[in-house]
Amino acid sequence: MTAIRDIAVAGAGPTGLAVALMLARQGRRVVVFERFDTAQPVGAGFMLQPTGLAVLDALGLTPAIQGLGQPIDHIFGRAAPSGRVVLDVRYSDLKRPRQALGVHRSAIFHVLHQACLEAGVQFELAREATAASLGRLSFADGSTSPAFDLVVDATGARSPIAAVLAQAQGSARRDLAYGALWTTTPWPVDPHFDERALQQVYRGAAKMVGVLPVGVRPGSPDRLATFFWSLKAQDHDVWVRQGLEAWKAEVRALWPETAALLETIGHTDDLVLARYGHHTLARPVADRLAVVGDAAHSTSPQLGQGVNMGLLDAHALCWALQTHADLDTALSAYAQDRRWHLRLYQALSLGFTPFYQADGRLLPWIRDHVLGKAARLPFAPRLLAATVSGLLLDPRRTGCAKSLRPA
Repeated sequence: MTAIRDIAVAGAGPTGLAVALMLARQGRRVVVFERFDTAQPVGAGFMLQPTGLAVLDALGLTPAIQGLGQPIDHIFGRAAPSGRVVLDVRYSDLKRPRQALGVHRSAIFHVLHQACLEAGVQFELAREATAASLGRLSFADGSTSPAFDLVVDATGARSPIAAVLAQAQGSARRDLAYGALWTTTPWPVDPHFDERALQQVYRGAAKMVGVLPVGVRPGSPDRLATFFWSLKAQDHDVWVRQGLEAWKAEVRALWPETAALLETIGHTDDLVLARYGHHTLARPVADRLAVVGDAAHSTSPQLGQGVNMGLLDAHALCWALQTHADLDTALSAYAQDRRWHLRLYQALSLGFTPFYQADGRLLPWIRDHVLGKAARLPFAPRLLAATVSGLLLDPRRTGCAKSLRPA
């Protein structure tokens, strides 16, 4: 049995930074390998759910994140043109109420990256990891890293490292037909938009537009929103050819109050297409390898769990390494700890997605006329709030909270 001392982390997204920080605070030597020339955030805003916030609590970073984010009390969706309320989730309905937090990716990156530097985490940039074997990373330029006691793959949903593991396990990725266009805009100065809510409008399940308040970027007082539009990935080229004004007219027809917000979008390049896929590694570990976050499990963002699941993975892996001196035992403990919570939410996300992103009329009719009514039954509000919060099969631990704080 040897000490688990030197650890490589591939990927400097929120999950990679979080796991690097936790491991460094345990006294281990951690090197993060990042494919970009400069460590930087990628993507627009998202929601930190109570589960993700619990991990940041353990790290002592919640106040810093809250200073940049926007509290979210409510998730609200309407069908167009009827205006029928088809989604109404309030965090106050939780057994132990706690708000979510709308956050721009630059905010969480800034806080986690700074904490990593303070904890002594090393960064090697322009190092695109393509494979991992026996504690070594291979890179796109043909080079190989020194041997580490453990490699942590946090390179995201299209990880080439996780793809090899998935193939060996027979758990192939399934590409989803629908993705979404995302962009960051100034927060709209319009009383129609609730600064404490994620608001969405749907036409059937084929059209969806949403506005999420995400606070501010570090160093800027300007409040921001993440704006998104549901779109089939195969239709993106047609959308570009049709031009921005035709699309804006379609959005205004669906949700007229977005007119001022749309004026801040000047080019089709301002909107980035996110392509979604569904996959779950049967076992997110191998010899001297742990896979975390979207590399281990990805799906559509309908339940808003992506970053939060990654933070929980980071927490569970570090807890396992802290409580088990033997690496194989620790990796098995990590995989088992996350197994049922992940499987539940992967199944829920895959099941819910067609009601919000799909062709046809039947599923949106069921959503609007059956599920919408069921959501008003006495037990439903708390169940919905717990589901969206990530608290079904509550995965949070408190035993290691002290050990994750700065020494």
